[in-house]
Amino acid sequence: MQEKNEITIISNLMVDQAARLDEFMLVYEAAVSTVKTKLQILNSEFQCRNDRNPIENIKSRIKSPNSIIDKLVRKGLDPTFQNMVEFVHDIAGIRVICPFISDVYEVSQMLTSQSDIQVVEIKDYIKNPKPNGYRSLHIIITVTVCFSDRIQQVPVELQFRTIAMNFWASLEHQLRYKKQVDFTEQMQNELLECANLMADADGRMQQLANKLPAFFDY
Repeated sequence: MQEKNEITIISNLMVDQAARLDEFMLVYEAAVSTVKTKLQILNSEFQCRNDRNPIENIKSRIKSPNSIIDKLVRKGLDPTFQNMVEFVHDIAGIRVICPFISDVYEVSQMLTSQSDIQVVEIKDYIKNPKPNGYRSLHIIITVTVCFSDRIQQVPVELQFRTIAMNFWASLEHQLRYKKQVDFTEQMQNELLECANLMADADGRMQQLANKLPAFFDY
Protein backbone atom coordinates (compact mmCIF):
# COMPACT_ATOMS: atom_id res chain seq x y z
CA MET A 1 0.00 0.00 0.00
CA GLN A 2 2.85 2.36 0.86
CA GLU A 3 4.47 1.75 -2.53
CA LYS A 4 1.18 2.53 -4.32
CA ASN A 5 0.87 5.77 -2.37
CA GLU A 6 4.42 6.71 -3.32
CA ILE A 7 3.65 6.09 -6.98
CA THR A 8 0.51 8.24 -6.74
CA ILE A 9 2.44 11.08 -5.13
CA ILE A 10 5.17 10.83 -7.74
CA SER A 11 2.59 10.76 -10.53
CA ASN A 12 1.03 13.94 -9.17
CA LEU A 13 4.45 15.57 -9.16
CA MET A 14 4.90 14.61 -12.80
CA VAL A 15 1.66 16.42 -13.64
CA ASP A 16 3.36 19.63 -12.51
CA GLN A 17 5.85 19.07 -15.34
CA ALA A 18 3.21 18.19 -17.91
CA ALA A 19 4.80 20.16 -20.74
CA ARG A 20 8.16 18.48 -20.28
CA LEU A 21 6.47 15.08 -19.92
CA ASP A 22 4.57 15.59 -23.17
CA GLU A 23 7.80 16.41 -24.98
CA PHE A 24 9.50 13.41 -23.37
CA MET A 25 6.76 11.04 -24.58
CA LEU A 26 6.77 12.63 -28.04
CA VAL A 27 10.35 11.43 -28.52
CA TYR A 28 9.26 7.80 -28.09
CA GLU A 29 6.16 8.23 -30.23
CA ALA A 30 8.40 9.56 -33.01
CA ALA A 31 10.72 6.56 -32.62
CA VAL A 32 7.82 4.12 -32.90
CA SER A 33 6.52 5.91 -35.98
CA THR A 34 9.97 5.79 -37.58
CA VAL A 35 10.47 2.06 -36.99
CA LYS A 36 6.93 1.14 -38.03
CA THR A 37 7.44 3.01 -41.31
CA LYS A 38 10.66 1.08 -41.93
CA LEU A 39 8.87 -2.22 -41.32
CA GLN A 40 5.96 -1.28 -43.56
CA ILE A 41 8.36 -0.35 -46.37
CA LEU A 42 10.16 -3.70 -46.05
CA ASN A 43 6.84 -5.53 -46.13
CA SER A 44 5.62 -3.62 -49.19
CA GLU A 45 8.92 -4.18 -50.98
CA PHE A 46 8.77 -7.91 -50.35
CA GLN A 47 5.15 -8.09 -51.46
CA CYS A 48 6.04 -6.29 -54.70
CA ARG A 49 9.02 -8.52 -55.49
CA ASN A 50 7.83 -11.89 -54.21
CA ASP A 51 4.06 -11.67 -53.95
CA ARG A 52 4.24 -12.64 -50.30
CA ASN A 53 4.24 -10.71 -47.04
CA PRO A 54 6.81 -11.71 -44.40
CA ILE A 55 4.95 -9.56 -41.87
CA GLU A 56 1.46 -10.54 -40.80
CA ASN A 57 0.86 -7.72 -38.35
CA ILE A 58 2.60 -4.84 -36.58
CA LYS A 59 1.48 -3.61 -33.17
CA SER A 60 2.99 -0.82 -31.13
CA ARG A 61 2.59 0.70 -27.71
CA ILE A 62 4.04 3.45 -25.55
CA LYS A 63 4.27 2.83 -21.82
CA SER A 64 2.15 5.22 -19.78
CA PRO A 65 3.99 7.61 -17.42
CA ASN A 66 2.58 5.69 -14.44
CA SER A 67 3.92 2.40 -15.82
CA ILE A 68 7.36 3.94 -16.35
CA ILE A 69 7.38 5.36 -12.83
CA ASP A 70 6.17 2.06 -11.39
CA LYS A 71 9.07 0.25 -13.09
CA LEU A 72 11.61 2.72 -11.68
CA VAL A 73 10.15 2.43 -8.19
CA ARG A 74 10.37 -1.39 -8.37
CA LYS A 75 14.02 -1.00 -9.35
CA GLY A 76 14.58 1.28 -6.34
CA LEU A 77 15.29 4.30 -8.55
CA ASP A 78 14.08 7.87 -8.32
CA PRO A 79 11.46 8.76 -10.96
CA THR A 80 13.54 11.35 -12.79
CA PHE A 81 13.57 11.95 -16.53
CA GLN A 82 17.24 10.99 -16.59
CA ASN A 83 16.51 7.62 -14.97
CA MET A 84 13.65 7.03 -17.40
CA VAL A 85 16.03 7.43 -20.31
CA GLU A 86 18.90 5.48 -18.76
CA PHE A 87 17.11 2.55 -17.13
CA VAL A 88 13.80 2.00 -18.95
CA HIS A 89 14.50 0.79 -22.48
CA ASP A 90 11.03 -0.52 -23.28
CA ILE A 91 9.09 2.74 -23.10
CA ALA A 92 8.54 2.36 -26.85
CA GLY A 93 7.62 -1.13 -27.98
CA ILE A 94 6.79 -2.75 -31.31
CA ARG A 95 5.60 -6.33 -31.84
CA VAL A 96 6.07 -7.83 -35.29
CA ILE A 97 4.07 -10.95 -36.14
CA CYS A 98 5.47 -13.08 -38.99
CA PRO A 99 4.05 -16.17 -40.73
CA PHE A 100 7.14 -18.37 -40.45
CA ILE A 101 10.14 -18.74 -38.15
CA SER A 102 12.55 -17.88 -40.96
CA ASP A 103 10.58 -14.65 -41.55
CA VAL A 104 11.25 -13.64 -37.95
CA TYR A 105 15.00 -13.79 -38.42
CA GLU A 106 15.06 -12.35 -41.95
CA VAL A 107 12.83 -9.37 -41.16
CA SER A 108 14.71 -8.60 -37.95
CA GLN A 109 18.01 -8.79 -39.84
CA MET A 110 16.76 -6.54 -42.65
CA LEU A 111 15.61 -3.96 -40.12
CA THR A 112 18.60 -3.97 -37.78
CA SER A 113 21.11 -3.83 -40.65
CA GLN A 114 19.91 -0.35 -41.62
CA SER A 115 22.52 2.33 -41.02
CA ASP A 116 20.47 4.48 -38.64
CA ILE A 117 19.65 1.57 -36.32
CA GLN A 118 21.99 0.20 -33.66
CA VAL A 119 21.40 -3.06 -31.81
CA VAL A 120 21.72 -2.73 -28.03
CA GLU A 121 20.63 -6.17 -26.85
CA ILE A 122 19.26 -9.44 -28.25
CA LYS A 123 17.37 -12.10 -26.29
CA ASP A 124 16.41 -15.08 -28.42
CA TYR A 125 13.59 -16.90 -26.67
CA ILE A 126 12.91 -18.92 -29.84
CA LYS A 127 16.19 -20.80 -29.73
CA ASN A 128 16.15 -20.66 -25.92
CA PRO A 129 12.50 -20.61 -24.74
CA LYS A 130 11.60 -19.42 -21.25
CA PRO A 131 10.78 -22.19 -18.74
CA ASN A 132 7.05 -21.53 -19.15
CA GLY A 133 7.28 -22.12 -22.92
CA TYR A 134 7.33 -18.48 -24.05
CA ARG A 135 8.98 -17.98 -27.44
CA SER A 136 9.85 -14.70 -29.11
CA LEU A 137 12.86 -12.80 -30.43
CA HIS A 138 13.47 -9.67 -28.34
CA ILE A 139 15.76 -6.95 -29.65
CA ILE A 140 16.43 -3.56 -28.10
CA ILE A 141 17.61 -1.04 -30.66
CA THR A 142 18.24 2.66 -30.88
CA VAL A 143 16.89 4.48 -33.91
CA THR A 144 17.86 7.91 -35.20
CA VAL A 145 15.01 10.42 -34.94
CA CYS A 146 15.34 13.88 -36.45
CA PHE A 147 13.68 16.83 -34.73
CA SER A 148 13.71 20.50 -35.66
CA ASP A 149 16.55 21.32 -33.27
CA ARG A 150 18.40 18.02 -32.79
CA ILE A 151 19.04 14.46 -33.85
CA GLN A 152 18.44 11.88 -31.12
CA GLN A 153 19.05 8.18 -30.65
CA VAL A 154 15.93 6.65 -29.09
CA PRO A 155 15.61 3.11 -27.68
CA VAL A 156 12.81 0.84 -28.90
CA GLU A 157 12.04 -2.70 -27.79
CA LEU A 158 11.18 -5.05 -30.66
CA GLN A 159 9.43 -8.39 -30.29
CA PHE A 160 9.36 -10.71 -33.30
CA ARG A 161 7.01 -13.71 -33.17
CA THR A 162 5.32 -16.14 -35.49
CA ILE A 163 1.54 -16.29 -35.62
CA ALA A 164 1.62 -19.47 -33.51
CA MET A 165 3.92 -17.93 -30.89
CA ASN A 166 1.70 -14.88 -30.63
CA PHE A 167 -1.45 -17.01 -30.36
CA TRP A 168 0.00 -18.85 -27.36
CA ALA A 169 1.49 -15.75 -25.70
CA SER A 170 -1.74 -13.76 -26.02
CA LEU A 171 -3.92 -16.46 -24.46
CA GLU A 172 -1.30 -17.28 -21.81
CA HIS A 173 -1.26 -13.64 -20.76
CA GLN A 174 -5.05 -13.54 -20.40
CA LEU A 175 -5.09 -16.74 -18.36
CA ARG A 176 -2.11 -16.04 -16.13
CA TYR A 177 -2.94 -12.46 -15.28
CA LYS A 178 -6.64 -12.86 -14.60
CA LYS A 179 -7.18 -11.29 -11.20
CA GLN A 180 -8.07 -13.31 -8.10
CA VAL A 181 -7.26 -16.66 -9.74
CA ASP A 182 -4.62 -19.03 -8.37
CA PHE A 183 -2.50 -20.40 -11.18
CA THR A 184 -1.80 -24.02 -10.25
CA GLU A 185 1.22 -26.12 -11.18
CA GLN A 186 -1.03 -28.35 -13.29
CA MET A 187 -2.23 -25.32 -15.27
CA GLN A 188 1.38 -24.22 -15.80
CA ASN A 189 2.27 -27.67 -17.09
CA GLU A 190 -0.70 -27.62 -19.47
CA LEU A 191 0.35 -24.22 -20.78
CA LEU A 192 3.87 -25.50 -21.35
CA GLU A 193 2.46 -28.47 -23.24
CA CYS A 194 0.41 -26.11 -25.42
CA ALA A 195 3.52 -24.00 -26.07
CA ASN A 196 5.40 -27.10 -27.20
CA LEU A 197 2.51 -28.06 -29.49
CA MET A 198 2.61 -24.60 -31.05
CA ALA A 199 6.36 -24.88 -31.52
CA ASP A 200 5.96 -28.26 -33.19
CA ALA A 201 3.32 -26.83 -35.54
CA ASP A 202 5.63 -23.89 -36.34
CA GLY A 203 8.42 -26.28 -37.23
CA ARG A 204 6.23 -28.44 -39.43
CA MET A 205 4.81 -25.43 -41.29
CA GLN A 206 8.37 -24.19 -41.83
CA GLN A 207 9.35 -27.56 -43.30
CA LEU A 208 6.37 -27.49 -45.66
CA ALA A 209 7.22 -23.97 -46.84
CA ASN A 210 10.85 -24.98 -47.36
CA LYS A 211 9.68 -27.47 -49.98
CA LEU A 212 8.16 -24.72 -52.13
CA PRO A 213 10.62 -23.37 -54.74
CA ALA A 214 11.79 -19.80 -54.10
CA PHE A 215 9.24 -19.36 -51.28
CA PHE A 216 11.81 -17.68 -49.04
CA ASP A 217 13.66 -15.65 -51.68
CA TYR A 218 14.00 -12.44 -49.65
